[in-house]
Amino acid sequence: MTSQDLEDLISNGMQCTSISIEGDGRHWFATIVSAEFEGMRAIKRHQLVYKTLGQKMHTDEVHALSMKTFTPTEWESESAKSESTKSAGV
Repeated sequence: MTSQDLEDLISNGMQCTSISIEGDGRHWFATIVSAEFEGMRAIKRHQLVYKTLGQKMHTDEVHALSMKTFTPTEWESESAKSESTKSAGV
């Protein structure tokens, strides 16, 4: 499983505004932005993402997946905070 394979599985299973994946082939970290997360708590968001992976999580093709999930509005706010921290020299 490559990061592109994982990105394709997730983006084919749900509409993502943005998705980035890093990992070593077994342990993955994803940042996913989707309007589908609107009104959902974190656990429901993660369940939605896991659903896109189907049996891959159960067959150990994806051993571990940590993720941060955002709605587009949350992502804009997060990005603005990050930019202000960078410009402040922190």
